[in-house]
Amino acid sequence: MKKDDKYSGKLKTLNIEYFKYRTLLTEKFQKRKVYQAKDPKMVLAFMPGTIRKVSVKEGEKVKAGDLLLVLDAMKMKNQILSPLEGVVKKVNAKTGNIVAKDQVLIELE
Repeated sequence: MKKDDKYSGKLKTLNIEYFKYRTLLTEKFQKRKVYQAKDPKMVLAFMPGTIRKVSVKEGEKVKAGDLLLVLDAMKMKNQILSPLEGVVKKVNAKTGNIVAKDQVLIELE
């Protein structure tokens, strides 16, 4: 009996980019909660920190990649860029604010 024969009914094929993998998937993996992307119109703090600069105002048009604000976290100044083209609906952050992880900083429409 070949090594794969006892698992042949349990092997699953995963397609990752351009490659196919045949593997055993654990029960825990099969029952996992499927990842759902967060709403790209809600710009969240990816970690706790302090707002150093807000570069946009409500009603302002932005393009994908435009600087929205600077978040100082762990002694690094992180530039938070717009994930999409749109209009700034609401700015929930002000310079000097201390923010928590996953706090909504800017809402786009």
